[in-house]
Amino acid sequence: MKLLALELYPLARDTVDSGPPPIRIFGRDRWDVFELRARLGIVSADLHDRFVHGSVDGAPVPITGLDAVVSGFFSSRGVFTHHFVGAGMRDAARRTLDRLGVPHLAGVRLDRMSTGEARRVLIARALVHDPTALVLDEPTRGLDLAARHRFLEDVRQLARDGITILLVTHHVEEIIPEIDRVILLAKGRVALDGPKSAVLRSAVLGEVFGAVLRLDESDGYYHVRVR
Repeated sequence: MKLLALELYPLARDTVDSGPPPIRIFGRDRWDVFELRARLGIVSADLHDRFVHGSVDGAPVPITGLDAVVSGFFSSRGVFTHHFVGAGMRDAARRTLDRLGVPHLAGVRLDRMSTGEARRVLIARALVHDPTALVLDEPTRGLDLAARHRFLEDVRQLARDGITILLVTHHVEEIIPEIDRVILLAKGRVALDGPKSAVLRSAVLGEVFGAVLRLDESDGYYHVRVR
């Protein structure tokens, strides 16, 4: 995830003098980091923790839903005095909250929201600047079954709206029907990369993870169990 956002760079080299291998994002291997981050919206459970439980000098920093969304324009945790909030930014933030069905959370502090409510606000933060792709890193961690279902249905609608979804998850059942390519990782390496129908198969998953598995599909979702 940090490689995608250019927070980290690879150290591996083919030869001593070759330098790090390029990371191609949207077909390019050279980016102004701020231009790139403007094209990505990122939501993660870690980001949630930083927003809800974060502090400055040991003191909690209360952030309302609206300010959290506006901060997406600055890739910051909240809006600060040095930020110039343009006339249309708060309007855009309110529209994005409305798009996700949570306009009533604009004035509510994140630390007083349920986990599901706060996660929706963070999706709004990721979408407020109209990114090309939405990157979700273990986004349902901490959600109960009902909240997880609502969250995934929100993501499905975003995918149908034309936003590219990159989902990182340990759970096969979270792979929404609209995702058509799956990459399996094992021990830090790509084990398999291909169409969902070819990758999500009992024999394939069983071989990668060293277990006898049964995979079932229902309404576009997959469910796996160990035999």
